Amino acid sequence: MNERTGLVKMKGQPLTLIGDEVKVGRPAPDCEVVGKDLKPVKLSGFRNKVCLISCMPSLDTSVCDMMTRKFNEDAVALGPDVVVLAISMDLPFAQDRWCIAADVKNVYMFSDHRTASFGQAFGVLIKDLRLLARAVFVVDKSGVIRYIEIVPELTSEPDYESALAAARKFL
Repeated sequence: MNERTGLVKMKGQPLTLIGDEVKVGRPAPDCEVVGKDLKPVKLSGFRNKVCLISCMPSLDTSVCDMMTRKFNEDAVALGPDVVVLAISMDLPFAQDRWCIAADVKNVYMFSDHRTASFGQAFGVLIKDLRLLARAVFVVDKSGVIRYIEIVPELTSEPDYESALAAARKFL
């Protein structure tokens, strides 16, 4: 498995990402995550929809909380042809509990805790922490990656407007 250092830092300290680097214009890797019902879900199951994929370290941090709430608010305006997927290493039970408490209903929440399949396939698994880096991907209806932002500082928010504009562009 490839290792890449220097793309992401946490409070200025470099972190190592595990997995292959994905590229705009290439097919999104298919991988399996876990839904709140503990059943596996393949990303390819969302073909024919534009997918805005928000990945983050943990909902138990303030930035991940804000990020997920922001995309939840914006999801409705994107329309029915766009789905917002939020993926973290949090257990599905914790994700569901957080979504209920935060009244988040417009985002599909998935966990990568079992096999880190998403983290490795998209190259955002943090080696030392076994958490996901903060990143946003937009995948078009045919499964091609159209936008990538790997946030360089783990404690910073992504560029919401650019991600949302990219999702709208491929409707």
